[in-house]
Amino acid sequence: MLAPSPWGDNRAVRIGLLGGSFNPAHAGHRHVAEIALKRLRLDQVWLLVSPQNPLKPVAGMAPQAQRLDWTNRILAGHPRLIGTGLEARLGTTYSAHTLVKLRQRFPKARFVWLMGADNLAQMTRWRQWKRIFALVPIAILARSPYSRKALAAPAARFMAAYRQKATGARGLAAHQPPAWVFLHTRLHPASATALRAAHLKE
Repeated sequence: MLAPSPWGDNRAVRIGLLGGSFNPAHAGHRHVAEIALKRLRLDQVWLLVSPQNPLKPVAGMAPQAQRLDWTNRILAGHPRLIGTGLEARLGTTYSAHTLVKLRQRFPKARFVWLMGADNLAQMTRWRQWKRIFALVPIAILARSPYSRKALAAPAARFMAAYRQKATGARGLAAHQPPAWVFLHTRLHPASATALRAAHLKE
């Protein structure tokens, strides 16, 4: 079965989707997933380990299998946080296409797209970025130092009318898209860039 979850296709569950390269996965990714799980009242969070982010260079990118292994090690011990390489099996490269296929595959699930403020800041570079807003509710999680820049960015301005109050975040999964919230959260110091740099010095 394609699902990274044992619950199957027909459960009306609330699932957060956190896409990324996870090169490498680190404690900050788990921190964000745990916050989303609680603040958005989700049943699960799936960390979608991308085969290859179109906006990132191939050079220096570990194989997907390695990155998926790192992700699952970081998530170990938490039954509601799941690392998956399902985009490779779906045959999708772009987030909008992944969401279309997931909604077809899991018609009763309520998906919420999760991403850091740094991605909102440059979201207009994503293919069919408006379609992502139209497909699922979105939760943006604060990430220093990008938060202020993200809220002033073209994507945030274009979708300003659909921004929901953070106080209602627990009900975001039930919202008809487009709908998005910006969550100011306790920041985690870990970063993949710093970890890669430290590894190169070893």
